[in-house]
Amino acid sequence: MNKLGVHALVWAGDLTPESTRKVIIQTKAAGFDLVELSLHGPKVMDLALTRDLLQEHGLEIGCSRGLTLDADVSSDNPESVARGLALLEEGVSITAELGGKYFGGILYGAMAKYHAPLTAQGRRNAVDSLKRIADFALKKDVTLGLEVVNRYESNLLNTASQALGMLDEVNAPNVVVHLDTYHMNIEESDFMQPVLACGKRLGYVHIGESNRGYLGSGTIDFAQFFHALSMIGYEGVVTFESFSSTVVNEQLSNALAIWRNLWDDSMDLATHARTFMAGGINAAAKARVHH
Repeated sequence: MNKLGVHALVWAGDLTPESTRKVIIQTKAAGFDLVELSLHGPKVMDLALTRDLLQEHGLEIGCSRGLTLDADVSSDNPESVARGLALLEEGVSITAELGGKYFGGILYGAMAKYHAPLTAQGRRNAVDSLKRIADFALKKDVTLGLEVVNRYESNLLNTASQALGMLDEVNAPNVVVHLDTYHMNIEESDFMQPVLACGKRLGYVHIGESNRGYLGSGTIDFAQFFHALSMIGYEGVVTFESFSSTVVNEQLSNALAIWRNLWDDSMDLATHARTFMAGGINAAAKARVHH
């Protein structure tokens, strides 16, 4: 059975000590194995406290972030690239300090709607930066996940095949593909082929509905997706991600266009998601046995 995770933004909009305590306690109470912390406001985090709480409640941790347009490793501007690299190093260091083994997200550019295509130089800068950060992360025993996102959040990796091409170029043992059903629903032709194409190079999964609300309330073919995970023998983490205007993060909510209130009861949303994901994974596994 895969480890099941939940994104901290289901519970709280920041990671102050008070919010962190709530995030970790609620994640455990909802029955998850892992919590994913978004490092978009690391200045307010108390890393020692966070690590202690994770150990106390027996939870695993994954971290994620996206870069910004002024700190963008896919920029033509060397100063912007340098600032992006600094954010990536910080993210890897925080992940390791918390006892985490996974740092993913839009690590290859800004999480933003670009107004022009990527340049050849920008792509070279992104590949070079990822090579450097992969080397840095390897020494800290951290795996990097390149999250494939839709065209409104990146002009570089919008499909699994693009991510696999980038993995070939970066050529580091600790860099994997991170697929997210919400983004796949916009950019991919189906939920099967991209998973099969990734195979063993799929290292992390986000489960999100087409409207980013309750699982099963939108248009995503989760049965097909879970079946594909079963076909490749995926043993990694499956993390639930959902956003509502109820929980606001200053850095993320506007970037992700979280304008609507899709839920206001975090615990109901999360326990429903956990049951939904476990059921889908189990059904796919059983279907394979009988097949």
